[in-house]
Amino acid sequence: MIIVTGAAGFIGSCLIQKLNSENFNAIIAVDKFDVPAKAKNFEGLKIQEFVDRDKFIEWLDEKNELVEFIFHIGAKTDTAEFDVDLLMRMNTQYTKNIWKRCISYQIPLVYASSAATYGLGEQGYDDDEEKINLLKPLNPYGQSKQDFDVWALEQKKKPFFWAGLKFFNVYGPNEYHKGRMASVIWHAYNQINKTGKMNLFKSHNPNFKDGEQMRDFVYVKDVVEVCYFLMHHRKNSGIYNLGSGKARTFLDLTKAVFKAMGKKENIEFIDTPADIRDKYQYFTEANMDKLKKIGYSKPFHSLEDGTEDYVKEYLNKFID
Repeated sequence: MIIVTGAAGFIGSCLIQKLNSENFNAIIAVDKFDVPAKAKNFEGLKIQEFVDRDKFIEWLDEKNELVEFIFHIGAKTDTAEFDVDLLMRMNTQYTKNIWKRCISYQIPLVYASSAATYGLGEQGYDDDEEKINLLKPLNPYGQSKQDFDVWALEQKKKPFFWAGLKFFNVYGPNEYHKGRMASVIWHAYNQINKTGKMNLFKSHNPNFKDGEQMRDFVYVKDVVEVCYFLMHHRKNSGIYNLGSGKARTFLDLTKAVFKAMGKKENIEFIDTPADIRDKYQYFTEANMDKLKKIGYSKPFHSLEDGTEDYVKEYLNKFID
């Protein structure tokens, strides 16, 4: 059995699809299955059992001998959530409970960290474990992920294999339910489809022109390939960046969406809301050397290729 938490969500459901494609069908899907909008994510997937998130730890205590691997992808991911206790309970403490059982039951673990832990990037974007305790996230969500990363590195007892993945700006199919937390590509597609134009934030930083704020956008298909690699690798435990390794501008992204949609570019700039200006990231880029050094060699989609695949193979069909 392979466990995937966050199974009803974006990355989790794409990971199950990847596992199924490799003939891993004894999948235990863990999540809260009470959001109708997420039902589409399960269409065509082979899943052996659905387990409610709140009952999972008890389930694992009973059936751990049957478990081969755990992908803990589930989390409360809203960067605008300011209930610190909720985030600590759902993200930090919940992951600690899984970690401790992976030690006791000798189960390898891959869990989702986040590039939100890097904050404004004062320490750069290197997944150097000597620097992780210096990072300063900008919001409680990022802090909840940071707190677990720091805690994990401090532990004397660890699972025999574990990896924490700092996801950067992931986009791709199965994010339809995420609303405002969906990727910029999803929002661009919908805005262009409805209005024929795309609004981007103006730059309030003299070092960046309007629309030239930069992010590391990574296609979810590349993310699940890395997860699959680690499931078989099972050595070189640690915390790893997971981005494309190449920062691109929001203008690049928007132009790619217009091109994939076959529409003429029409881009306007609006003020960045005042309440987020002081915490706005103008640049993120994952240093991917660490993952490459342990043997991961598959190429990542370019922003243009990933956008074209997402728009033509998924978004166009979803809208239709």
